[in-house]
Amino acid sequence: MVKLRHVGLAVENMERSMRLYKDIFGLEVVWNEIEHSSFIDRLSNINSVKVHTVKLKDSSGGMIELLQYLSHPEERNNDTINRIGCSHIAITVSDIDSMYSILSDEGITFVNKPEKHPEEWVKAKVAFCRDHDGILIELVEELK
Repeated sequence: MVKLRHVGLAVENMERSMRLYKDIFGLEVVWNEIEHSSFIDRLSNINSVKVHTVKLKDSSGGMIELLQYLSHPEERNNDTINRIGCSHIAITVSDIDSMYSILSDEGITFVNKPEKHPEEWVKAKVAFCRDHDGILIELVEELK
């Protein structure tokens, strides 16, 4: 059996990221620790690493892991969607127009305004935005 466990996102500022993923998106914190040990060094392949790790889950158990590398900060990566590797994460929201307004007020930049998918059988309204760290997020409202 294979099951997706979580998606890990390296962030610059944990407090700012928690405002988005916990407070605005409503994900529940299930783990919040500062990790530093030889085990974490081996997993990350970074010597003397110190990382603030927060795991958040949605109502169905899907998880996002936020990682702020306190000892080894890196710069933002604002690559395009077609780069090799993880291109974006998708989050289902109940009201995309309302979320668009809330996130815009928070300073989140959008690639496009929410719009209905042109194929009638795809019952979804979609918008792409970047969080404060440049991580590309696809917001999807499932339409009836």
